[in-house]
Amino acid sequence: MTRALLALLLLVTSASAAAPRTLRVDYFHTGNATEERFSLDKVVIEPLPWPGHPQRTIDDTNLGKYLYEVRDRETNQLLFSRGFASIYGEWELTTDAKSENRTFHESLRFPTPERPVQVLVKKRDAQNAFREVWSLVVDPKGMFVDPSSPPAPGPLLKLMENGPPEQKVDLLILGDGYTQAERGKFEKDAKRMVDILFTFSPFKERKADFNVWGLVPPATQSGISRPSTGVHKRSPVGTTYDAFGSERYVLTFDNKAFRELSAFAPYEFVEILSNGNTYGGGGIFGLYGTVASDSLWAPYVFVHEFGHHFAGLADEYYTSESVYVPSEDRLEPWEKNVTALKDPEQLKWKHLVTTGTPLPTPWGKEAYENHSNDIQKRRRQVRAQRKPESEMDSLFIVQRDWEEKFLSSQKYSGKVGAFEGANYEARGYYRPQLDCVMFTRDRVPFCAVCQSAISQVIDLYAGQRGQTPRKTP
Repeated sequence: MTRALLALLLLVTSASAAAPRTLRVDYFHTGNATEERFSLDKVVIEPLPWPGHPQRTIDDTNLGKYLYEVRDRETNQLLFSRGFASIYGEWELTTDAKSENRTFHESLRFPTPERPVQVLVKKRDAQNAFREVWSLVVDPKGMFVDPSSPPAPGPLLKLMENGPPEQKVDLLILGDGYTQAERGKFEKDAKRMVDILFTFSPFKERKADFNVWGLVPPATQSGISRPSTGVHKRSPVGTTYDAFGSERYVLTFDNKAFRELSAFAPYEFVEILSNGNTYGGGGIFGLYGTVASDSLWAPYVFVHEFGHHFAGLADEYYTSESVYVPSEDRLEPWEKNVTALKDPEQLKWKHLVTTGTPLPTPWGKEAYENHSNDIQKRRRQVRAQRKPESEMDSLFIVQRDWEEKFLSSQKYSGKVGAFEGANYEARGYYRPQLDCVMFTRDRVPFCAVCQSAISQVIDLYAGQRGQTPRKTP
């Protein structure tokens, strides 16, 4: 065992001596728009103890396009469950998925059980019910279960520590594209992003329920890949712009590298901080969020993408270009903050609707769309002419200033209702309030519905203050 790994184990296990190690199932997810398949890669025992609360093992949030369950093989008792989304789940909605197959590497993590378990992956059907799509038996004592550890990526930083990992929500800030000489820059960037996150409600009020850790594996080159400009780099985490052909969408498709690096921190959520100044980011529920650290809009992107990753919040905007094929049936989304509004009486956030607010709720939609479409046209010109990033920033500022003034002047501004235009669609989907972190780059908070969804996830991992922890069935 290396000295760095020993120090890390002592750091995170001092209050968690009895906690089981973390077990990880790595698998391949293959398919297209109409079919999908799963196949096992390997089962790994990660180097650190399971960071979660031992009595908050069952997910009752009803979030995620997918859900995985861990059941005792002998008794069928449900031991653990979590909802999640995936890169594959986004891929199958793209135009390319109609004509070709792709394979993505994915992982499921849970406390190492004492005896064999059945792991079931479920996916939502058209009625939002979870249906089993894959199952496998895992014996934690099996000969092919791999307990070995790769080299530690470096010392674990304590960016914010409020208690033992099993009692808190554990967030990891993982740096990518930072050289050894830029380690100090990563620490400053990470602290700045964390400080910004906790100015937003309900994170601000629940700050004591979080630990925040930092890891930054040294890169041989500064920055990350941006294929649309001919830039390709082998950064440690593999983050890249141009995911699915969307130039400002930043993801890593190297799940194995991501998991092996992250395994050296106690984590439940991860934000990948990429070293660069070009606007970009991404976020997938239960997987990770990403942001370019030096962009003028990094504070907004960090918080917005973390909303996707942490609470499964949907994008509420609809006038920007999207890589996803529009839904023909306008199915009810599983995300808490958008709806197809089939029946206003069954609106999923009806308990938060402001008294006297009509459903659907009228707003200056046409004027907003005209202005937004003009901005989109100008954005395309800036991209086509490869103008400096500062010109795009200036355009975004013009857009933000106009939108803040326009949206705040509407009759139902600040009210909870059902405003048409959300989920990348101008018609048929509705958002809860006129403006929100998930709708614009405006200087506004999360709307009431988004805040409620975020609070529910915090409760799952850290519990409400004064709440008796839920026991595993």
